[in-house]
Order: sequence, then C-alpha cells, then structure tokens
Amino acid sequence: MTSEWGEKSTADLMSRYVSKEMGYEVPKEGWRICLAHEFKEKRKPFQAKDVSLSNVLEHVGLGIRYLKWWYKKTQVEKKAPFIDMFRAQPLRQIYGAPLGGIGGGTITRGWRGEFCRWQLNPGMYHYKTVTANQFTVCLRRGGQTVYQQVLSVERPPTLQGWNWGYCGEYAFYHALYPRAWTVYHLPGQNVTLTCRQVSPVIPHDYQDSSLPVAVFVWDIENKNDYALDVSIMFTMVNGSGHKDDKSGGHWNEPFHLEKEGEAVSGVLLHHCTTVNPYTLCIAAREQPDREVSHQTAFSPKGTCSSLWSDLITDGRLDSPTGSSPPTPKGEKVGAALAVGCSVPAQSRNTLEFCLAWDMPKITFGSREREHIRRYTRYFGTKGDASPSLSHYALTHYKQWESSIEDWQKPILQDSSLPSWYKSALFNELYFVADGGTVWTELSEDADVSGGVRSENGGLPAQPAVVKEYGRFAYLEGQEYRMYNTYDVHFYASFALIMLWPKLALSVQYDIAGSVVQQDPTERLHLMSGRYSPVKSKNVVPHDIGDPDDEPWQRVNAYLIHDTADWKDLNLKFVLQVYRDVHLTQDNQYLRDMWPVCQAVMESELKFDLDGDGLIENSGYADQTYDGWTVTGPSAYCGGLWLASLCVMCKMARLVESEESYQRYRDLLDRGSAAFDKLLWNGKYYNYDSSGRDLSNSVMSDQCAGHWFLRASGLGDGEYQAFPKEKIQTALKSIFDLNVMSFAGGQMGAVNGMRPEGVPDRSSVQSDEVWIGVVYGLAATMIHEGMWEEGMRSAEGCYRTVWERLGMAFQTPEAYCEKGIYRSLAYMRPLSVWAMQLALNTSQKSQTPSAETGDIDTART
Repeated sequence: MTSEWGEKSTADLMSRYVSKEMGYEVPKEGWRICLAHEFKEKRKPFQAKDVSLSNVLEHVGLGIRYLKWWYKKTQVEKKAPFIDMFRAQPLRQIYGAPLGGIGGGTITRGWRGEFCRWQLNPGMYHYKTVTANQFTVCLRRGGQTVYQQVLSVERPPTLQGWNWGYCGEYAFYHALYPRAWTVYHLPGQNVTLTCRQVSPVIPHDYQDSSLPVAVFVWDIENKNDYALDVSIMFTMVNGSGHKDDKSGGHWNEPFHLEKEGEAVSGVLLHHCTTVNPYTLCIAAREQPDREVSHQTAFSPKGTCSSLWSDLITDGRLDSPTGSSPPTPKGEKVGAALAVGCSVPAQSRNTLEFCLAWDMPKITFGSREREHIRRYTRYFGTKGDASPSLSHYALTHYKQWESSIEDWQKPILQDSSLPSWYKSALFNELYFVADGGTVWTELSEDADVSGGVRSENGGLPAQPAVVKEYGRFAYLEGQEYRMYNTYDVHFYASFALIMLWPKLALSVQYDIAGSVVQQDPTERLHLMSGRYSPVKSKNVVPHDIGDPDDEPWQRVNAYLIHDTADWKDLNLKFVLQVYRDVHLTQDNQYLRDMWPVCQAVMESELKFDLDGDGLIENSGYADQTYDGWTVTGPSAYCGGLWLASLCVMCKMARLVESEESYQRYRDLLDRGSAAFDKLLWNGKYYNYDSSGRDLSNSVMSDQCAGHWFLRASGLGDGEYQAFPKEKIQTALKSIFDLNVMSFAGGQMGAVNGMRPEGVPDRSSVQSDEVWIGVVYGLAATMIHEGMWEEGMRSAEGCYRTVWERLGMAFQTPEAYCEKGIYRSLAYMRPLSVWAMQLALNTSQKSQTPSAETGDIDTART
C-alpha cells in the first residue's frame, strides 16, 4: 500500500540525480536522497514567542518563574538548561545515520558526507561541521594522477588548496540503519564509488553493540577498458569542532597493531582535555595488495595545499614516524590516512577504514562520580584501546553485517509491508545510540534497590540483570535533556524490550529502586508555583536526572510539575512491568517487581475520590497535553488505570495471590462501569468528564491503555478492560477525525480534534502531531485488525518528517500543520517498534495483497 502522494514525495528526493549508476549492492529499501536535493519547506522551532495570547495569559506565572530559573541556570551557574525555550536548535536539514554502537558516544555524518553532530561527552551535544573531516579520492593511470577530488559538495572558505565542489547531482545517499551507503559517480571518469557505513548496532548482542566504532567500506567499480590505481584519503581533526579543540596539549601518533594474523595501522588523535579526555583513531586494514600511508599531523587552516600535493604526487602520503608535538593553545591539528589499490579494467576492488573513539571513563556535569562505559569490559579502562577497537572492527564488521541482514531480511522481504514502513522501522532506531545514550558498568558499591533491601521486602541491591548487563540511560530528546523520562519511555520502550530486552529490564530495576526512595527537600515547581518534595515515596520519578548534573544520583530533574501531578507514571510502570514479563517470561523479574507494583497502585488509589474504582484527575494531573486542565476522570489516565488493574489481576494469578486478584478484580469491574458511564459518548471516549466546553474533544491517544493490554497478550475474556466494539468505534472516530480530517489525511493524527472536525487549539500541545503517539495509535489499530487505517496514520508522519520537512535522523517530538516543530531528535518515535510487535502478534491483521490490494485476513 503506497499512496500516490507517497510515491511523489519519495521520487522528489531523488529527482535531481542525473546518473544511471545505482552503486554496489545498495539495498532497495530505506531512505534515499540525492546530494543535490534542497528541501523547499523551512520550519522554525517552537519557542516562547509561539505561545498564543490566551495561553500566555493563562500561564503568566509559569512564564515568569521559568524566566527566573532560566536566568539563574544560564547566567549564574553557567550551565545549559535541560529545556531551553529561548535557544531551541534551528532546523538543519543535513543529518544522516549516526556512527558508533550503543552507549559509547556518537558522531553523526550528514547525508552529504559531513561530520556534523557530536555526542562524545555523555548526553551533551554540539552541532559543528568540521570542514577538514573528509574523504578524498585520487585516480591514477600509468603513474600519473588523472583525477583528485574531495567527496564533498561544499565550497568552504578554508582549505582552498583542496579541490572542493563535487557535483551533488552525481551522488545519492541511502540509509537503512545501522548501515548507510553513499554512491558517487565520478563525472567523466567512468568510475563509481560506493561508501558503506557500518555501525555495530545488533539486536540481542550486548558486547559488540556497545563498541564506539564505525567502519567505512569503499567499493570501487572501474568501468573503463584500462586499469586504475585508486586511493582514498580520510582526514580527521583532533577534536569535534568544540572550543576545546584549541585548548592546547593535543597530539597525534601513528600506530601499527598486528595480532591473530591480521594487521591494522593508522593514526591516534589524543584529545587531552581535563574532563573526559579521549582518543580518536583512524585506521585501515593492511593487506598484501593494499598500500596504507599516513600523515601524522597537518594544520586544518589556511590552504593546506601541502597535504593535497602529498597525495596528488603519487597517490600516497609521506608516512613520517614519531609523534606530533602537543598543540599550542589556539591551534588545531589534524591527521590523514590513505589507502590505495589497483582496480583492473571492468572490475572492482574494496578499501576499508575504521573510525574509533575511546573515552572509557566519564563524568557528568556535577563531576561527582566516575562512570565506566560498558565496552571497557572487553577493551579495558586505560584509554589505550583505540588500536584494539579498530583491529576488532575491521576484522569483525562482516560478521556484524551478516547479523544485521539476518535480522532485517524477513521484514525487508515481506512484500505486504510498504517501503516507507521498512525505512521508518529501522531508521528511527538511530535514537537508541544517538539519544545521548550512556551504557555503564554497575559499580561494586552501587545499590539500585533504593536502600530497601530484599530481606526487608524490597529489591536486591544488585539485580543479576543489572550486574551482568549494566545500567542504561537515554535522553527524552537531544534538546530535552533528561534521562529515562518515564512517560515518554512508555512509548519508546518497545524498541528496547523487543531488541535489547536486558537493557529494558535494567531500566525498570533502576526505576523501581527510585520508586521506594523519598527526598523531602522542598523544591519550587514552575507550573504551580508551589513548593513540594523533590520525590515522594511510592511514586515513579519523571526521569533519573540531567547529564549536566548527576544522573542516577538525583532523580526527577523535571521542574515544571510536581511528580505527584504525574498520575500516569505509576500506571505506565505497572503496564510496562507486565508487558516485559509477557515478552521475556522472566519470573524472577516478576517476583521482584510485584511488591513495587502493589505499592504504586496503592498510592494511586487515593485519587479514587468517590470510591467508584476509577481514579480522578485534578489540576494538571493528566500530562498528555501540558496546560490542558483536566478535572474528573479522563480517557487517557482513566484508561491507563483500568489497564493497570487488568494486568494486576493477571500478575496476581501468576504469583498465586488470590486475595490480590479479588481486590483488583473488584476495582476493575467497578472502574470499568464508571469509566463507561462518565466518558463514553457513543462514538469515542470524551477527553474528560468535567462537562466543560472542550470535554468532548477527540484525543488521538485515548486508547493507550488498551494498546498496552494488546501488546501484553491481554484485552479479551477475563483480562478485558474495554468492550471490543467500543474500542473499534473509538479508533474509527479517531481515524476519521484526527487523521483524515486533519491536513488532508497526510500528516498523521493531531492530538486533539473537535467533533465538528477542527483541531482543538485550547492548549499549546493539543493541535500538535506527536509522531511517537501516532505510531502507538497505528499499533493499536493493527492489533484491532484495522491494518489500512493504522498504516495510513503512521505513513503521514513518516512522509512529513523524512521526505517533506528534512528531519531525517532528528525526528521531533511534535509538529503542527504549518510553521513550527518542537524538540528535534526525540525518544518517543521509537514506538514504531510497537507496530512491528502488533504485526508479529496479530492473529487476523488485515493486510492488503501486494499484487491486488485486496484484504488478506489470514496474515499472522
């Protein structure tokens, strides 16, 4: 099922590509774009000035309090606020697949080939394109250089001694994460280069997936009737474009490492900062018919013509021995590595490079504790692992690719699935590595139980899964820098539990340990203006901290609301616990989490104000749309509550607690009746039951509770919280109104829609599309057999983000129909994996035949 508008948007990305060359073994599926493409639509980030006058007046107190907090953070403490409403990142339509595995930092290479987004210090980003970081090709025939070109379409004001301005119309980029391909046809040379970028992001692999490395494989196709000698030169600056590149004391050295019958050589770039020093490494594999040469140091300013001349003279570099002197303050230093080979007439050959970085020990902004990255378990903590890392990558990347292909192939070869979906499913996974992700070893003195040991009825101090697989944290977004933001992780967690389930369980143990903790310190909450405890007991924290402070040590960085306002967090914890039990069959995890689930459910019951078995909201309790006041039970929180009661019934049976089962069963029966009476209007569940003018708005996420039941193998028979016919009627209403009556049905589902068919604009976020929520909605539809509706809803988001707005590898939290977006590079769109779970588990998903478009109801 590919709509006409979908075909047009896909073709538009490649419309300027003039060559017929399609590269060497570039897959059919994925995201493809010509290097000469220009996105027509230029959107701006949501900022304080975009708040409507009515919302400004309603939240003037919040605005004043935020401004004071922002000033203190930026001007007094000299830190970056974890949400900066005044300095949102502008949209740069340039990003490609990030380099590196999970939790060791990332470097993003743009789709035009530039190294342009850096996250080496954990969770902290800077967005600098380092001009000198390039690949250059040199072609020689009969001992003479006939062509030498920087493979970049840019024409920078520096490095004028190099040949810039490659014609982008002769190249295209193709991404299918964790791999990407760039195909360069060299005009007039009858040569095509295919650069394949490989990062070790491999499901269920907890060793190689942690490695901070990437491999570049260059396939060279010579379609001439004569042989060519071809060299590729890789240049890299010691640093990341940050101001500390000029701090002085950085130095480079060549290296050679031979072991297990394989040799690699290259240059180490030692970046010697006071905090979080690291070593970059560019390396190549030595083989009998390859020539590896290097330049230890060059200055990446001025014309830099000497390096260019060095290569053009004979296709190799001078390869001096010894280290470079430390850089003086104010100066930068780069290094270069060249690999050459002969390519016979009408034949092809291959060159291989590795980029690795070694920052084994990290501290966060507070500098209180030192953390050890996961990959050091295999490569040591001394900071000398770059040669071994590059050797391992260059000798194992083919195994990685085989594993990646085995994982992706069944989905890519499924002709019933549309191409855009295959691209979305894999490419959205970039955030698992590039979401400010940290993956650390559990220190010997760590206690994740929250201080309540298992002998006292709590958690183990060091659960086996955390001890073995480490601690894992990722940001809510690259601009919303809070780790493991739990209300959003609820959606994103599908990617982890399906692909790296041990990491998903590790996160849950960390959250469970924080649940039983309390911090009575009074703190001002910006929304309400009141002071309340930082952390109440038996309440799930909003997040586990800010990377500019000390994650895991001080939970709940969020200041906008008191944690007690987030009534959905506890419910989302309970729902995730059972979904994880269902998917992993881990009985120890169930036994550990059961008492925690009971505790948080008891803390929720105090909101059952009238004793009808249904919790009520007050003030800003329902955090689906910040600023949308909710009173009485709501479709969202009420639905999550009923689903939580349902899974508590199931878990009570699993732990053989009949008393608990009867208690939750009674609450579920009474709560379901009240929910139906208060919120069902015959077509969908009203937003809330307050009776105000906008109570009957159609909320796109109103079936979230039922979605999790379906994802957990529940939702029918004894474990049913919502009548099937009402869920299906509600989903049809959402599709008709929130999807098809919004933006011509081509931008996904708007959060809130009025029954008369116009978006609800009563809050800052009600007229936004949340991409991750739409993927979850699509999964719910698929679970209910509404395959076409689910795919159409999600397709609108993919087409908008990846093909129209140029937001590849920075999928935002939200966009409006026109003009603005909010929070680039966000966690929630990982929920696209919930669609795959629905496809995997649905017994009667309605799937159109690839040939006829007819419905095949037998798909499983």
